[in-house]
Amino acid sequence: MGGEGIVEVEKWGDGVLLYTLRRGRMHLKLTNWGATITSLCLPDAQGGEVADIVLGFDNAKPYMDGTSPYFGCIVGRVANRIGGAKFSLQGHCYDLPANNGPNTLHGGFVGYDKVLWESREVNNPEGPSVQFTHHSFDGDQGFPGDLMVTVTYIISKDFEVRTEMEAVAETKATPVSLAQHTYWNLCGHNSGDILNHWLRIWASQITPVNDHQIPVGLLTPVHNTPFDFTEEAQIGSRIDKVPGGYDHNYVLDGELREQGLHLAARARDRSSGRVLELLTNAPGMQFYTGNFLDEVLGKGGYVYRKHAGFCLETQGFPNAINQPNFPSIFILPGQTYKHVMIYRFSFEEDRSNDAPPLS
Repeated sequence: MGGEGIVEVEKWGDGVLLYTLRRGRMHLKLTNWGATITSLCLPDAQGGEVADIVLGFDNAKPYMDGTSPYFGCIVGRVANRIGGAKFSLQGHCYDLPANNGPNTLHGGFVGYDKVLWESREVNNPEGPSVQFTHHSFDGDQGFPGDLMVTVTYIISKDFEVRTEMEAVAETKATPVSLAQHTYWNLCGHNSGDILNHWLRIWASQITPVNDHQIPVGLLTPVHNTPFDFTEEAQIGSRIDKVPGGYDHNYVLDGELREQGLHLAARARDRSSGRVLELLTNAPGMQFYTGNFLDEVLGKGGYVYRKHAGFCLETQGFPNAINQPNFPSIFILPGQTYKHVMIYRFSFEEDRSNDAPPLS
């Protein structure tokens, strides 16, 4: 294996493997069920206490039996919601499973989070790496065409995880919009809610939704609304003004950084000093505050409740499949979909001018 660090693998169930990637004081665990991040451990700002900052389970069963609320997985063929569970492409109307009221959510009843992927350790000069592949067949959950999907996780630097998602349309034109669905709690997965986390999102607009959480086709400014994170704010400071909590797509307009990626979001936990920056090449990001977590029994017997974690799901716009004014998520046979995310962790001391914790 190239780069610094090591990869360990163990059996985690019938055909299910658990990989541990280690580099310095960061440990990342992945499973080939759903190409899922199950754990990410790193120290606090003082270099002392190590915490697992990813919500999840101690064994494979809850990921496999439908208990998991998309913890840590790859979702697709199309992430997020498709209104009316249908779409048209090249003169054909495709009916999809309605698994979220009248909508299709995260690929249908058996999306990519609910299948066993092929997996292998990759000799990557950047660092310890594991690659997952999945062949999605023509008609899979109603979607057209064969699609070969590859997801690669790399600890590319100390305290940095790079996720590369690719999909090649083999036989027909098809929609593709994959997302990585990890729930984060920078204080530790078993530390309570994330309302005291501070967040900045490099987006001045969102795609507003109807009563079924489907974007209506507009882009609206976040300025002077509860959705405004263009300046850093506590997640819980205005969440009571958003019915149900945050579950909205932000139109990313962050500054361009290295490798053609732009900065999408920066989250930090004051108590531990842990900071997460997210860079991506995707046009949108769903910010979700774990609104539907309801007494989920997680790692070490800890119970995850509402707002126990937050998700930063970079992706194509929700329902872009039915909104011609949104960036297209369709690819033609032979074309390759590419989606890159970098999770970059750092540490800082407590800021004296921060607001006090929310009660």
